[in-house]
Order: sequence, then C-alpha cells, then structure tokens
Amino acid sequence: MSTLRNPTATTVTATSVTATSGATAHAIRTPAGATVAGTRTLLGCAVVAAPLWAVVSLTQAATREGFDLTRHPLSALANGSLGWLQIAAFLVAGLLTVLGASGLRRALHGTPGGVWAPRLVRLYGLGMIAAGTLVMDPADGFPVGTPDGMPAALSWHGYGHLAAGSVTFAALAAACFVLGRHFTRAGRRGRAVLSRLAGTAVLLGNGWAMSGGRAGSLTLAVGVVTAMLWVSAVAALARREG
Repeated sequence: MSTLRNPTATTVTATSVTATSGATAHAIRTPAGATVAGTRTLLGCAVVAAPLWAVVSLTQAATREGFDLTRHPLSALANGSLGWLQIAAFLVAGLLTVLGASGLRRALHGTPGGVWAPRLVRLYGLGMIAAGTLVMDPADGFPVGTPDGMPAALSWHGYGHLAAGSVTFAALAAACFVLGRHFTRAGRRGRAVLSRLAGTAVLLGNGWAMSGGRAGSLTLAVGVVTAMLWVSAVAALARREG
C-alpha cells in the first residue's frame, strides 16, 4: 500500500525552509557578535557626529556678538546666554562619536589598526563629553563685557576643560595616524595620505595655538574640524563598503 503525499504540506515545508534560510541570512553576525544592521547604525552615529558639531560651532562663530575666531577658540562659545548650544553640541557629538567607535571596532575587526583606531576614536569622543561638561572660563572680551586678555586665575572647570581638550586633540591626531597605517596596509594609498594629513593638521593647529601664534584659535579650529570630519568620512566609507 503506497503512502499518499500531501502537496500542500510539501509546499509549506519548502516555504518554511526558505524562510528559515532567509532569517539566517539576515541574522549573520560580525565577529563582535552584532548584526550587520546594528553595525551600520553605530557607524552612522560617527558619520553625523563631526558635521553636527562643526555646523553648530561655525554657525555660532559667524553670528554671535563679540566672537572672533582669530582670537577666541570655539570652546568659548559655551559661555554666555547661548552657551547651552555649544555645550549640547559637545555632549551630543561626543556621545555619537563614542557609539560610532563601537561601529568602527566591528568594521575594522581583524585588520591592522583595527584595535587602536576605535579605542582612540572612543577616547576622543569621551574627551568631547568632558570638554562640554567642563566649560572654559570667559576670556579676551567674550562674551561681551568680559575684560580683554586671559583671566588672572582659571577656575577648576577651566583647568578641567584644558585637560579635556588636550586629551581630545591627542587622541584625535593619534586615531588619524593609526587609520593611516590601516589604509597603507590595505593598499589604499590615497586614504592613507588623507589620514596622515588630518592628523598633522591637528598637531600643527594645536601647536601653533599653544605657542601663541597669530590667529592660533583659527588654525586650531581648522585642524581639529578637518580631522573630525575625516573620522566621520572613514565611518561613512566603512558603512558604504560593508
């Protein structure tokens, strides 16, 4: 006696296998144990962090009364009645950078620089959060009504801001140089050169400002914004190329 087969059951079984296979394909995980979609989301945080901070900072620099980028660092925008805008920019961009560092860790897993580049990016993000929390002292005529020149003595949060800034600049420059090594080993010479140029821009801009050079706050802003935007560009490339 032959066994009758149910065509419907066969179809359902085949469909179930296909659906299961599809679900498995969508659940492919990175070595870090996260879904590809989750990694892309984290990388997206790094993509928007630097442009967000740059737009908020430079817009204020161009519009706030008494602010002169050749005399005042962008951090000074955290003072005054609209200071909360710059504080928020530091905190939000810093948090996005920290999250983005986790995406870079997954994207660069197992590659040269894949350990230290994300760590340094995370440190630079934490430095931004600290810089937003520890507001620098009013100085050199900004906000309007502040005496010219530097204050006679810095507050505790003024010293804290200087320390946070130093950590941020050092980590940002180092991250760019490590990314330069990563791209060199990957055979991406153009990206390697851009990475090293970005890191050099931070060092030169900060060095000129610290030496008291003319328009030092402007050179510092150019160097830091350049490097920040490059890190965001690297995250965008990693997100696009998978």
